[in-house]
Amino acid sequence: MTGPSTPRAQFLSLHLLETLAAVLPVRDENNAPKTIVYGGFERHMITSQARRRAERMHARNRANVGVGPLAGRTMGQRTREWALVTARVLEKEHGWEKDESVSTARAVLEAVGLKFGDASKKTVANLTKVLLFAPADTGERIAAHIATHAVELRYWRDEYLKAQASAAKPKRGTPAAAEESENDGGDGSGGKNLPSLPKESRAAVLTALAPRDAIDIALYGRFLAEIADSPNVDGAVQSAHAFTIQEAETVDDFYAAADDVKLDRKQNALDFLDATDDAGAGMTGYQSLISGTFYRHAVLDRTQLRTNLRAAGMSEAEAAETAVAAEQEFVTGFVEAFPQAKKNSTASTGSLPALVLAFEGERPYNYAAAFQKPIDEDPEDRGGEGPAGLAGVTRLLRHHTFVGRRRPDIARARLLTYDPQVDALLDELRPSEATRVETVEGLTS
Repeated sequence: MTGPSTPRAQFLSLHLLETLAAVLPVRDENNAPKTIVYGGFERHMITSQARRRAERMHARNRANVGVGPLAGRTMGQRTREWALVTARVLEKEHGWEKDESVSTARAVLEAVGLKFGDASKKTVANLTKVLLFAPADTGERIAAHIATHAVELRYWRDEYLKAQASAAKPKRGTPAAAEESENDGGDGSGGKNLPSLPKESRAAVLTALAPRDAIDIALYGRFLAEIADSPNVDGAVQSAHAFTIQEAETVDDFYAAADDVKLDRKQNALDFLDATDDAGAGMTGYQSLISGTFYRHAVLDRTQLRTNLRAAGMSEAEAAETAVAAEQEFVTGFVEAFPQAKKNSTASTGSLPALVLAFEGERPYNYAAAFQKPIDEDPEDRGGEGPAGLAGVTRLLRHHTFVGRRRPDIARARLLTYDPQVDALLDELRPSEATRVETVEGLTS
């Protein structure tokens, strides 16, 4: 083991095994569980997108209520509704009329390069075409600037909307009209013959939309192609799709929902009030449920995280301090957060991992290969490995020991379990290359 004074390596690799029973955390377009084929066998899958959102929201919610190492820090918000968010602030805090606030906010955001939905469709007219990940106070900042420069921006908005309306209805049958129609792009913006947003206002809006000091943007990154001069961020977190370490099995659960009024009537012998056939449940249907032990993997690039924080304007010392807090919160989210789908009917969000393995290295290490051959849950006396949870722990730790002997950069390995059976198994395995901890904080301390 490396001593505590050794400098921390660039990459923190996280590996986790968790057993889930009768859940449905993610679904495909047909409402069926997502699967992959690995090692020649079908496995259930929980996508990295679902995991990353759960972890990001877990961190954001804790920070917003003053809990955890990122308490009170700026966090991001991903939405298509920035024009509506800005308009609500203009209306509630600056006294603007609703229609004027919406049209102004949309025009300002459109003028910096964001594309909006079809203006003729109310449901999408004021929504950007892409989800935009920006600091949570972006709408407040843009609204404050609009209110401060109301006279100038109202005049600009009127000219902008007038030119946009004119450009949207070109005269037919002329080459120039055809060219204008092509430049329009089909989004109703009117192409390039529109008055530019005043330079000061454009700078203010771009500053508001910039990642700034939003910690979750520094962690997970963002990509915004529509505005060339708004910075993108390379994420510091890499997330793999989770998959079951045994072969996938799906149960199509038939359910019947009761009609309370009908049952009350029957219970009180009032059936004679309704002569129609009243047999059967109020509603029936099927839902797919999955069970299994999942392997999950994620990596934190500490160098990239500090780079992102420095790019946000932090000093070297502040970035280093913030990076440590962000790492602690990221690890907490990796262990504790869970996708919200079907949470009320399956209680899936209450699950805890059977084992978490965390270690540092000069590069990321993915141990999915340990489970290329699915675990056979038959008892050992029948040629199997027994329950996947315990068998998976044995496989994962043996794989880590094998790799660790050949990769001297692997250091500070730590183990955390919430399963007493796994804890007893660790007593038997005695992995000397890893330190056992009892809290999530111990995985990174």
